[in-house]
Amino acid sequence: METSRLEAKDQEALNDLLEKVKEQTELFLGYPVAKDFDYQALSGFLKFPMNNLGDPFVTSTYGVGSRELEKEVVQFFAELFRAPADNWWGYVTNGGSEGNLYGLYLARELHPKAMVYYSEATHYSVQKNLHLLNMSNIVIRTQTNGEIDYEDLEYTIRMNRHLPVIIMANIGTTMTEARDDVSKIKAILKKLAIQHYYIHADAALSGTYSALIEPRPAFDFEDGADSIAISGHKFLGSPMPCGVVVAKKSNRDRIARSVAYIGSIDTTITGSRNGHSPLFLWYTIKRLGIAGLKSRAMHSLATAAYTEQQLQALGIAAWRNANAITVNFPTPSAKICKKWQLAAEQGNSHIICMPNVTASHIDLLVADLKTELVLQD
Repeated sequence: METSRLEAKDQEALNDLLEKVKEQTELFLGYPVAKDFDYQALSGFLKFPMNNLGDPFVTSTYGVGSRELEKEVVQFFAELFRAPADNWWGYVTNGGSEGNLYGLYLARELHPKAMVYYSEATHYSVQKNLHLLNMSNIVIRTQTNGEIDYEDLEYTIRMNRHLPVIIMANIGTTMTEARDDVSKIKAILKKLAIQHYYIHADAALSGTYSALIEPRPAFDFEDGADSIAISGHKFLGSPMPCGVVVAKKSNRDRIARSVAYIGSIDTTITGSRNGHSPLFLWYTIKRLGIAGLKSRAMHSLATAAYTEQQLQALGIAAWRNANAITVNFPTPSAKICKKWQLAAEQGNSHIICMPNVTASHIDLLVADLKTELVLQD
């Protein structure tokens, strides 16, 4: 079959984009994206239209996919998050936002008249998801560290205790990586004698490694969660956004319906799903194993401790939550924010010490900050 070549100007545009991507990837510390991955071993799969349409646990008439590996990925996270041995299900999503949408969707189907509670530090996509699902909701105050205010949560639920409760718990908020304690939330529900409730854990960044550290944060199924969503392109690393959602199978069964066209059942948000993403996640999990993932977590935590120490040595008011890889500090100059791609919110920025970040990266940033402080003097 004859193939056409790009025109010179189009090839040049492509080359320019590649160089820009390389340059922009070299220096960024403000976003939770791991970039230390190498999937060359999987390049052969890019020649095929991999589509895991339908339910990953139900065969389909479309056979060009990776659902067998996807099932292994879901099982890995179900076990990591201590889901009930005989009552778990999940799939590989397009990212944490879709996982949160799925958790809220299940919760709404179980409790159509429920009130949703989430903290003011919750990811912006949750409000969009609630609007799409037309769910009533109330925003709860946060503590200074970004964790939900449990007193405000209890008071607000008490005022609406005639309604079923849906909780969107943050396991690593966007700016400060604060974790809401699911066991404390569960205790509040018990204290108020709330009979009908659902707890979804948005564990986009922190979920994977929170299960590997001590003391283990209270966030998973044994602690009271009914579903958990993570991002795959963050702590694990992927060339494209992806994630995993794990839920109780008994809840998923409430929304499943058969679709003759694909020979499977419709249980996911998107129907047609990226068949390449499960390959990347499966490859990383198999290559690293629990020991390798824990090593990544320990490296990130050590780098975060070093970062906090170095910034404080400059007189910068840096801080981080316990066992967090996110270091918070006052927003520096626009020049430094642009160079290091630092996010800013209400005068605060953060450095997220992903597994690819090293002390050398921090030293370069600290040198820039030191120069800025000298110029200010």
